[in-house]
Amino acid sequence: MSAQDWESTRRQLHFGQRFLGTVVRVPSPGAVGIFVDIGLPVSGFVDVLLLPSEADRWPMEGTESEFEVWWADERPQIRLKPADPRFVREDFAELLTRWRPGWPQEHGLPVTVADVPPSASEAASGDAHLRVGA
Repeated sequence: MSAQDWESTRRQLHFGQRFLGTVVRVPSPGAVGIFVDIGLPVSGFVDVLLLPSEADRWPMEGTESEFEVWWADERPQIRLKPADPRFVREDFAELLTRWRPGWPQEHGLPVTVADVPPSASEAASGDAHLRVGA
């Protein structure tokens, strides 16, 4: 995918936007994350940090489920969060409180708003967004 095509695709994505996807690869269960086909010309990926600590609770290859757009930066890959709570880490609420407290309010915002530097108050309180895989 060209950089121009990626930027065009990226401008259409919103935080929390849901896609029905199929897990297509689990390269190192419990260690890396999972790759998900969401029907776009760019891959989807769920980082290990968002998945349950026990690899046997991860969705297996071939699993169909809904996934939410979690992050999409300049790299041509869509970072996803499983919508099904069975496939999300046990302490997800704590993770949000610590690393991404604005997540519920971000739903519906274009992913390109992440290109805007955080406000001074956000910067003073630490990383405002969990940039998984950054």
